[in-house]
Amino acid sequence: MTEVQTNNYAFQEIETRWQAYWKANKTFKTAADGTKDKFYLLEMFPYPSGRIHMGHVRNYTIGDVFARYKRMRGYNVLHPMGWDAFGLPAENAAIKHKIHPARWTYENINYMRSQLQKMGFSYDWDREIATCDPGYYRWEQLFFIQMYEKGLAYRRESPVNWCEKCGTVLANEQVVGSGVCWRCDTPVTTRRLKQWFFRITAYADELLAECDRLTGWPEKVVTMQKNWIGKSEGSEIHFPIEGSDEKITVFTTRPDTVFGATFMSLAVDHPLVLELSRSAFREAAVLAFAEKENREKRSRIGGEDFEKEGVFTGAYCLNPLTGRRMPIFAANFVLMEYGSGAVMAVPAHDQRDFEFARKYGLEVVVVIQPPGDKLSPGNMTEAYVEEGAMVNSGQFDGMNSNEAKKAIIRHLETTGLGKKAVSYRLRDWGISRQRYWGAPIPIIYCDTCGAVPVPEKDLPVVLPLDAEIDETGRSPLPRLSSFVNTTCSSCGRAARRETDTMDTFVESSWYFARYACPDYTEAPLDRAGVDYWLPVDQYIGGVEHAILHLLYARFYTKVLRDLGWLNINEPFRNLLTQGMVIKDGAKMSKSKGNVVDPDDLINRYGADTVRLFCLFAAPPERDLEWSDQGVEGAYRFLNRVWRLVTENRVTIAQSPAVINVFELKGEAKALHRKIHQTIKKVGADIEDRFHFNTAISAVMELVNDAYGVIGLGDKDPQTLAVLKLAIETVIISLSPFAPHIAEELWQTMGHKELLSSVSWPSYDEEAARQEKVELVVQVNGKVRSRVEVDAGQGESEIKEAAISDLRIKEWIKEKEIKKVIIVGNKLVNIVV
Repeated sequence: MTEVQTNNYAFQEIETRWQAYWKANKTFKTAADGTKDKFYLLEMFPYPSGRIHMGHVRNYTIGDVFARYKRMRGYNVLHPMGWDAFGLPAENAAIKHKIHPARWTYENINYMRSQLQKMGFSYDWDREIATCDPGYYRWEQLFFIQMYEKGLAYRRESPVNWCEKCGTVLANEQVVGSGVCWRCDTPVTTRRLKQWFFRITAYADELLAECDRLTGWPEKVVTMQKNWIGKSEGSEIHFPIEGSDEKITVFTTRPDTVFGATFMSLAVDHPLVLELSRSAFREAAVLAFAEKENREKRSRIGGEDFEKEGVFTGAYCLNPLTGRRMPIFAANFVLMEYGSGAVMAVPAHDQRDFEFARKYGLEVVVVIQPPGDKLSPGNMTEAYVEEGAMVNSGQFDGMNSNEAKKAIIRHLETTGLGKKAVSYRLRDWGISRQRYWGAPIPIIYCDTCGAVPVPEKDLPVVLPLDAEIDETGRSPLPRLSSFVNTTCSSCGRAARRETDTMDTFVESSWYFARYACPDYTEAPLDRAGVDYWLPVDQYIGGVEHAILHLLYARFYTKVLRDLGWLNINEPFRNLLTQGMVIKDGAKMSKSKGNVVDPDDLINRYGADTVRLFCLFAAPPERDLEWSDQGVEGAYRFLNRVWRLVTENRVTIAQSPAVINVFELKGEAKALHRKIHQTIKKVGADIEDRFHFNTAISAVMELVNDAYGVIGLGDKDPQTLAVLKLAIETVIISLSPFAPHIAEELWQTMGHKELLSSVSWPSYDEEAARQEKVELVVQVNGKVRSRVEVDAGQGESEIKEAAISDLRIKEWIKEKEIKKVIIVGNKLVNIVV
């Protein structure tokens, strides 16, 4: 980065002074006001990871522009900030630095808060929350208890990642490389532990149905939500296990192929796998395959192109419609997270099953023949998956396979062998974390009473801060007798506390509601506050949160509605997902060595320059390619604005207060038109499209035009009045993007009120109307001339003007005009 050439305005002194003023006067503090329309703008709150990065700067600058603009439009704006303070990153960092997670977290919060304040963001800091504060998570624990009482929170056994050497559970993020522990490189195994879940599947239908009402969300995010919920319609079919009273129930969208099912595939972690293999003395082989699969599956997440493998459990089940004996395999392509974790394998009509059957020499039975063809199992090179005529299917032979689906479901229901069913990809949300740095789950285990919720009067269950964290990351809570040992609130006998903590996604699933009433102590939420402020009108964050965080927040909103705490169905009315910040072709990352420190930029150029560059370099939804030259360009532009105001304020101070538009001529009239065009464009670009780059570009054009008038020499009073209006329009239009310099210049112009409280200017449509427009004229795609026409002319007039142009006539001569293409008010292409 080159040295700054000049320092025409003292940005450090100006920015520091205005930040101190806003803070001391609580300029952006807000309260419910029934006389104003509210606007709740929220950016996804950060982890207190240590320092803000350029991704934070971009995200929060985008939000701040909109918050400031909406205030100037007269809205009562809520714009809060807080900290997603629990979770693994803070715990891992604390272990690495050998300090307590609480100290690490609060020190980071203090530092990052000061960094955000240096950017001049217009937050209501009185509403700041940190999710690791017992005053916050006590209400989260109350919600848990109320969900438990409604059956929406429950406990069951589930697999976890386990490091034998560390003796601890690992989060998915801590399993690295080829499935080894992030700390000691020991191969990670799978254990089954009892864990707590939220029954999000109870809301699957509503979560899916309301996706279509999220009209203010990006279409790709809505699609991702729908796909994650993943509704499928089909049937359940019961396959009896040979020599047992148990059945394997499968969900299938292809009941028409059931007569061709020749073997059964179970997910490796299906509960029946070990039980069946143990009975058949195949346990060792199955366990070895399971361990191998647990290591390898992480490397192929999201991919389909891998070899289909499995291991025979030694057990068989029976096809309920054919009576065929079907070997049961544990297979690597079956997911416990989908359906029942069991798949009836139909190799003739499913490609995965086909590959598996060929590999292990399993039977292939064709039950659907394509139109005009006849398949033979011995000659098939791939599965046939389309519709066709049913064969080898008993009473259903000859039917169209799509019609046979319904007929077979009716038959299954009549005979009790199955039923019509709907399945979701969405699974219940496992919220147990065998980690320390999280909100304790408020459950007590009593030998007499079982699992007992902690009484509301005893909340919060405070996470003990005197716990010592060892380097393995193992939670100290199970060994901390002062925490674990308690008494049962039901019978009074000795009992033990739950030592799992909650997934940090729980905290971020309702924080937006708490911002509406952060100081309310009587209950989690003050109905008056949340009824006034919610839903969030504009939510802004990274697309990486397009699925889990947003889905959990939507689920939590519906739960809190049904518990009587909220009166809305969806938390976020509009959503903006911004792109990444790219440098040297890759996302900024410490590991790639391409990080730009916001502090360095602020010290060198000032916060307004950093803000302006982030907004000007690319539209918010696209990736921002870092450019040192771009930063310097933003800095030079602000200096130009500074000079425009400071060098001309005395001259224009004597201008008349009222502009007589009928007296305006020439450049003064053109500048007057530009003023109204700029107001119109900047407002529309902010309000309608978030296209801050084109809005800033419009302000730059106005600055250029103002300089053009200044260079004309002596000016009449009306011209000076227009120039003054142009300069003030530049300052006001620039204020959401670069608030410090704009506020300073506003005061320099002699105004007494704060610019941040000034109303956004209105424009005159008639004054903004362009009188003439210049059109580029092409012949066969090559520029041959330019013509000027009246603004608002129709296509026939534009066509006539272009063809009549003398230079164009020379190019066309006697050639036949095949067509004339008119592109807006910019271009005419004549094809000859």
